Amino acid sequence: MMKISNFIEELQWRGMVHDVMPETETHLMEAMRSAYVGFDPTADSLHIGHLVPIMLLSHFQKAGHKPFALVGGATGMIGDPSGKSNERNLLDEKTLRHNQECVRVQLSQFLDFASGEDNEAVMVNNYDWMKEFSFLEFIRDVGKHLTVNYMMAKDSVKSRLTGENVDGMSFTEFTYQLVQGYDFLHLFKNNDCTLQMGGSDQWGNITTGTELIRRVAGGKGYALTCPLITKSDGTKFGKSEGGNVWLDPQRTSPYKFYQYWLNTSDEDAEKYIKIFTFIDRSTIEALVAEHKEAPHLRALQKRLAQEVTITVHSEAAYDNAIAASEILFGKSTSQDLKNLDAETFLDVFEGVPQAEVTMADVEGGLDIIGALAEKTGFLKSNGEARRALKENSISVNKEKVKDDYKITKADLLNNQFVLLQRGKRNYFVLLVK
Repeated sequence: MMKISNFIEELQWRGMVHDVMPETETHLMEAMRSAYVGFDPTADSLHIGHLVPIMLLSHFQKAGHKPFALVGGATGMIGDPSGKSNERNLLDEKTLRHNQECVRVQLSQFLDFASGEDNEAVMVNNYDWMKEFSFLEFIRDVGKHLTVNYMMAKDSVKSRLTGENVDGMSFTEFTYQLVQGYDFLHLFKNNDCTLQMGGSDQWGNITTGTELIRRVAGGKGYALTCPLITKSDGTKFGKSEGGNVWLDPQRTSPYKFYQYWLNTSDEDAEKYIKIFTFIDRSTIEALVAEHKEAPHLRALQKRLAQEVTITVHSEAAYDNAIAASEILFGKSTSQDLKNLDAETFLDVFEGVPQAEVTMADVEGGLDIIGALAEKTGFLKSNGEARRALKENSISVNKEKVKDDYKITKADLLNNQFVLLQRGKRNYFVLLVK
């Protein structure tokens, strides 16, 4: 039997507690308990905005307790009003099941689903117990236990009814808290689940569940929420210029994922390393002290980016992200360049000037002066190209070339790119089509 450790204490020093119901800590220290977090299955990948609730479940399991990951197949068909200005798109069951399996694979990077231990993680889908529930049964067995006054008092409802949204709120969304509350009641009765966790915007929905447990089952449910993560500059956490930073490497490459964390501000890095890694307190305190001694070395950001990339992806993905970063900012070789897959190549050289030439141009041997000037406009004139070549400042795929060099198919990276470079920092990408 795994020894129980103090879950609440662990969260508190990491800055991961926003609200917690009285007596929760005592309840959790008495025996192994079960808790759940709900995940929205409207996409086939989670993004880094989901990492905080994932970390809550992971720390919960590490503390000796049993985590339940609830995929909201039923609630995903409705839409949660909390923090949203519009209703969600509704999904069919086949799509929801596909998304559920993708989410389970991603969660298994953080949670043990398969060890056979008493506290191994379990994934459940509320569609499984809601799909047989008739509307009449639901309003009779669940709806009668909560007054409209109680439901209207929730912040998530009030903000939608009194905010700028002229459309107000549909009955469907108004009932969301009842459905989520019933989930907690169902898991309490069938799985002895006594704690629900989530972001601070979920407090109203979670306490609706504890109220149902009290009124219907005569039991005691507990609630814990974590702060919503913000960035010190006021921009939204988890968003890049291209939108969400996803956990799926097909949606956000490990290189871009690594770069997101690496580019964190000093203030945010000190906060994030406690929230998004499993590094212990004394190691983090030492890292923070080291960073303050020499902030320009970015020790905190490097360790944060390393830990999160390895946990979400793998050690190999982290190594590849480092190698890709070195291509732009360090001493790399033509072989390093050849090792990049096409997606990572485009990520690394995003924003670099690009020009297209045909495969026929390359098959006949494209002279370097044409590649730099006449064919592409990278340099202003053939004369400027000749001067740069004379100064020995031109490279093709990281290797210096002379003015008689011709680009051929042998130079193609991923059968489609050639990287031209003038000096250390001026890059150009030749797209061969």
